[in-house]
Amino acid sequence: MQLALSTWQNIEQYLQTSTGIVIPIGSTEQHGPNGLIGTDTICPLAICKEMEQAGPILIAPAIAYGMSAHHMAFPGSITLKASTLMRVVDDVVTSLHRHGFTHFYFINGHGGNIAPVTSAFSELYAANHSGRPLRCKLANWWRNDAITTLAAELYGDAEGYHATVSEVALSFFAHPEAVQQVPVSPAVAPTAEFYDAADFRRKFPDGRIGSSPQLATPEAGQQFCQLAATALLADYQSFLHDA
Repeated sequence: MQLALSTWQNIEQYLQTSTGIVIPIGSTEQHGPNGLIGTDTICPLAICKEMEQAGPILIAPAIAYGMSAHHMAFPGSITLKASTLMRVVDDVVTSLHRHGFTHFYFINGHGGNIAPVTSAFSELYAANHSGRPLRCKLANWWRNDAITTLAAELYGDAEGYHATVSEVALSFFAHPEAVQQVPVSPAVAPTAEFYDAADFRRKFPDGRIGSSPQLATPEAGQQFCQLAATALLADYQSFLHDA
């Protein structure tokens, strides 16, 4: 069930049976020479679509911008300040909490969101004097045993750390019409620490960190999507029981 495709009466009726909601959150940033700029939002949305087919859940519109300052040397990337992202999360949760929602399950596609989003949760808890429960959880779709095991089996060390093969594959499954084949060199990108956007571009000129996204296929992406949806749906259902 999609919040954006529902009427207010539909939501009022839904709240009679559940006060939980799933919120996809990602970013708009470069993902290497063949990865899509929307990858980090596309992946949670595809997973939510798969979850929706398996169980009754309500899905909010995606938060498509994240904290991506370190990608700003690549054209097309858009970033929110960490403080802005915290305010966005605060406003979204506060609005929905006012209507009676109590459990907010964010499915995240971007590592840069973790610190500001979880910090926003702490501020929301401190400010909640409504007398109603308020529970928030950030679930990073790529951080579960099934995903990491499959990625290791398929790609080994070529999975990498940014523009990973698994996330590019999942985005290709969601949007096969956007698949691009681009030659890359070296086959596996280097890894290193970096400081800011200029340093990132200097050390990783094509946007990859330790990865070989040219190995990505829609078929593998479907596997990642199904594994993530199964794990996250079970986790969400368990989360709903947190009083």
